[in-house]
Amino acid sequence: MSEWLIVGAGIGGLAAALALQRQGVLAQLWEQAPAFGEAGAGIQLGPNTTRLLRAWGLDAGLRKIADRPQALISRDARDGAELGRLDLSDFEQRYGAPYLCIHRADLHALLWAAIDSTQVLHRLDNAMVDIRLGAEGRPLVTDARGSVQQPGAVIGADGLWSRVRHTLWQDGPPTPTGHWAYRTMLPTRLLSPRWREPQVQVWMAPGLHAVHYPVRQGEWLNLVVLVESSDTVAAPGWDISRAPGQIQADLHQALRGLCPDLHDVLRSAEQWRAWALSHRAPLRSPDDMARGRVALLGDAAHPMLPYMAQGAGMAMEDAWQLAQSLAQWPGADASQVLQDYAQARWARNARVQRKAMRNGEIFHARGLQAWARNAALRMAAPRLMDQPWLYGAN
Repeated sequence: MSEWLIVGAGIGGLAAALALQRQGVLAQLWEQAPAFGEAGAGIQLGPNTTRLLRAWGLDAGLRKIADRPQALISRDARDGAELGRLDLSDFEQRYGAPYLCIHRADLHALLWAAIDSTQVLHRLDNAMVDIRLGAEGRPLVTDARGSVQQPGAVIGADGLWSRVRHTLWQDGPPTPTGHWAYRTMLPTRLLSPRWREPQVQVWMAPGLHAVHYPVRQGEWLNLVVLVESSDTVAAPGWDISRAPGQIQADLHQALRGLCPDLHDVLRSAEQWRAWALSHRAPLRSPDDMARGRVALLGDAAHPMLPYMAQGAGMAMEDAWQLAQSLAQWPGADASQVLQDYAQARWARNARVQRKAMRNGEIFHARGLQAWARNAALRMAAPRLMDQPWLYGAN
């Protein structure tokens, strides 16, 4: 099989490189950034994801850098009252793998360290500028230096604003949602004990919610506030140009009248990163993920709102399935492998996309809908908050 090309070296791209490596496929990995940094902040990893990391032999490294929360707690952000909780301490027994929290950069570094440079040639500061199909459907790929290559297959793992998708699928840009994510990291040594507990906590209010959990062995608290806004900016990247003082003012305005505890922790944050959320409609068919010898993976294929905490998880599941399809079709043409990959993945990804959109409506509910949500959580939180269909399968 000819050498494959992976465009994008985020979590999805690195997972794809590792999956190809484990199947003995030679690959190139292109990343437009000149170096890796502390991109993003914390992420949650459900058992469906940590199970894959274990299968890739990364469990020992993962245990050193991840936090294991003991519970997922839902609160009413108006008064701080607990609405319900899901015990996470028994997830390993129930699902065969734990529920973990981790800094995105730490997970990225773990995957990066597992890449064998003799099998996966990685090229930083190397952007893809064009892709088209040549004879017999073979992709022709041009980089920023003008070099043209013809790999056996291309995996577009280049994120929400995927150049691969834009050029070949030509289905327009992502849709701005009007939802904004404000992210910060707080040293827990400066916080009161209530903020240091090994828990994932979700505070829900009309038009917004906040999520926080520990990362980096409990030394930091990852906090994100997600707010609905009339400001429907469509812009790539994790950072929108807004002064820290303006972000603070926006957040305090959005959280006016809510629990004083939330305002207290907001005042403790010195640096914020603003992220304007965009998404796409849920996948409709395998064609949305693979065409011929070109496939999309992760956010390039199925960007989703972060209200299921499964963006990274679905990207890594994609990579896992890519390896399974390669194993199932040894020696087959890459187009057959990628069609099998897309057929296996599109419906599950679409379900998570739809569920994430629905969660946004539930978390941000107003009036009678909020009252009904709170009542349901008080009566049946463990059943409503658990996701066996998600955590128990991949």
